[in-house]
Amino acid sequence: MNAGALVVGEALIDEVVEPNRIRRHPGGSPANVALGLSRLDVVTRLHTTIGDDPDGDLIRAHLGGSGVELTPQSVTAAPTSRAVATLAEDGSASYEFSLTWDPRNLDDLGAPRAIHTGSLGAFLDPGSDLTRDIIRRGRAAGALITFDPNVRPSLVPDAERSRTLFEALALSSHLTKLSDEDAEFLFPGRSLDYVLDLLIDGGVAVAGITRGSKGALLASGEGRVAILPVTTVVADTVGAGDSFMAALIRALIFEGGGWDGLSVQPDRLQEVGAKAARAAAITVSRPGADLPVLSELTAAAAPAG
Repeated sequence: MNAGALVVGEALIDEVVEPNRIRRHPGGSPANVALGLSRLDVVTRLHTTIGDDPDGDLIRAHLGGSGVELTPQSVTAAPTSRAVATLAEDGSASYEFSLTWDPRNLDDLGAPRAIHTGSLGAFLDPGSDLTRDIIRRGRAAGALITFDPNVRPSLVPDAERSRTLFEALALSSHLTKLSDEDAEFLFPGRSLDYVLDLLIDGGVAVAGITRGSKGALLASGEGRVAILPVTTVVADTVGAGDSFMAALIRALIFEGGGWDGLSVQPDRLQEVGAKAARAAAITVSRPGADLPVLSELTAAAAPAG
């Protein structure tokens, strides 16, 4: 059994509105990453906030069914949060939220190999201070830190403050991944190469930017590579970036001899990026944030015939 991962951030109910139906299922970017890691056979705990209510029960069952352990402090008196995703014709999603992020303290981190955070858990008050404290303590204890801002502009409209919080967390992380939409919100008008340079020059060992159907870019101090997208029929894009992130964490930190948190050669970036792209392609090929299990990811890598 590996030392495992601790994920810190929101879990909520995603309500997906389509032209002819409404679907409800558990989601939240950090919860999706926790789900993805556990389905890829990484022992995973999630520190979040859910209510002692039917929606909270749905989240517990969903995550527990894939092996994710919730910290006991995750159940709070507040109602379980919700996100309403309205799907466009191309399958892309726009979001509205009804949520709070006010997690309880987590005194015992449990010596995880990796700690991941992102999205509202990293930006939304009052809980963002606690998130940063967990990251600080975890890094001091030797955990590898991974971060995906997954910015929701409707909830964190102050771009300048968001940029300050982003840089503080990103530059204290070993692996930082964001989307091209995140990059445009945080650094409007700047090129993706500028953002990657900012992260790598600031001390991030591996930085990535996903670009939807255009694939992704990964960079380290040793160089950068373009990750080609995997062709698939898209059901919707919900959870695509979370699936990419979970597979990237697994491939970089938990496969083979693991990772020492230092710079990575371009051929290794290409290898882990290709695995992450395959995971994202599996997720977008089916409705909702239904991330792949390890056997599916392995089968997707096998040559045809």
